[in-house]
Amino acid sequence: MNDNILNITVRLVVAMVLGGIVGLEREYRAKDAGFRTHFLVALGSALFTLISMYGFSEGVRDTSRVAAQVVSGIGFLGAGIIVLQRNVIRGLTTAAGLWVTAAIGMACGVGRFYMAVLVTVLMLVGLELLSHFIPHLGASSVHLSFSSPSREKVAEAIENIRRVVADVVSYEIKNKRTTNGEYYDVRLDVRTSPMIRNNNLLDILKDFDEVTILDEE
Repeated sequence: MNDNILNITVRLVVAMVLGGIVGLEREYRAKDAGFRTHFLVALGSALFTLISMYGFSEGVRDTSRVAAQVVSGIGFLGAGIIVLQRNVIRGLTTAAGLWVTAAIGMACGVGRFYMAVLVTVLMLVGLELLSHFIPHLGASSVHLSFSSPSREKVAEAIENIRRVVADVVSYEIKNKRTTNGEYYDVRLDVRTSPMIRNNNLLDILKDFDEVTILDEE
């Protein structure tokens, strides 16, 4: 009995520690889901997995059913992380991170510590180290759109955007006539480096109308 209690305690503690490590990286990046969210997801996933293994009698045990519900149920947290803020969509990478953190917790729950530690290391490498040493891997796709009554201002804005982003993949300018005169609708697809934040783009486009920034992390 004592061995079983110790085994369960170790699994839960390891899940909490590994989830917390991932959360610290997200906390460092000032993401909405940080240390507390990630360690709770890992801890809860480990507990659900342990319940599915030891919480029922032999006749009604179905270990795969609870695990399957954890995999799908974590989606409600991901949906809460993906938000629209100041015309910027954020949180896709953090939502995916929560999904993987749940898997780490489940691995700890079944005692597969090697897999849990390896995935934690690989996750941190992918999120942090590779993006640091190979900058273009951390670049994200951003879709911009804005309107202006001045073609000269549009050209100036595009030139300013070119200076701060890694690459302008494509852009399109359409003119339309309104009761207030001629307007220009602009759409751009750009790639930004990790050093460039969407606030930089918003600063460039602060004097334009109908500004939208769609960020694909």
